[in-house]
Amino acid sequence: MKPIASLNKRDNNLDLRLRVEMNKHILHHQTEKLPMEYNTDRSDLILPEYGRNVHQMIDYLIAVEDKDERNIGAKALIRLMGQLNPQLRDLEDYNHKLWDHLFIMSNFMLDVDSPYPIPSKEEFESKPNRVEYPSGVRKYRHYGKVITTIITESAKEEDPDQKELLAIMVANLMKKTYLQWNKNTVDDLVIWNHLLELSDGKMTKPEGAVLDEMKHIITQETTNTNQRRKNSNNRHKGKRRY
Repeated sequence: MKPIASLNKRDNNLDLRLRVEMNKHILHHQTEKLPMEYNTDRSDLILPEYGRNVHQMIDYLIAVEDKDERNIGAKALIRLMGQLNPQLRDLEDYNHKLWDHLFIMSNFMLDVDSPYPIPSKEEFESKPNRVEYPSGVRKYRHYGKVITTIITESAKEEDPDQKELLAIMVANLMKKTYLQWNKNTVDDLVIWNHLLELSDGKMTKPEGAVLDEMKHIITQETTNTNQRRKNSNNRHKGKRRY
């Protein structure tokens, strides 16, 4: 049995020889079609971010008959791919993603030993499950689905006192959302009627309940509108009119 140091030396020499052979293969591929070759005449790159040279190295590696040599060449390519895309190092499964990219660029034809499960072509070509779009038409869409859900859950409250508190809280939230959408004043009675309708009559206005004025929302919206108008005027100021 060979010493470990001897094995490592053999692997390094083989790694260097493979890289030299792959570079020769690329140089030959690049020069054999001279004097002129356009990218539009070449085959499409599966993962363009790695460049054509890496794809050609993989093509060369597929043709290597000895599997031990292919394994060493694959590890050399993984190191090169990591240098070409250093941003991938921020990912948690950095090495796993590089090996997946290697098999993808080989069109799943590269037969090497991987430290991770080897992906299949069917796995990447399969379409994801269709995400169903929410069915049904909501009334008063400006309140959004979240508030509608809150109303539905609040209407299930059985304690009368707790339900009144929930009604006031939800109504204030509805008023805030309404003002952000309508950008104007709104009568509290409108909000209470909407709450009654959206809760199927289960949530009513508590006696003597008063909603917040929400002046800060109207003031902020007015300020924003004035600022936008001022910016627009500044952009057009000094321009010659024809």
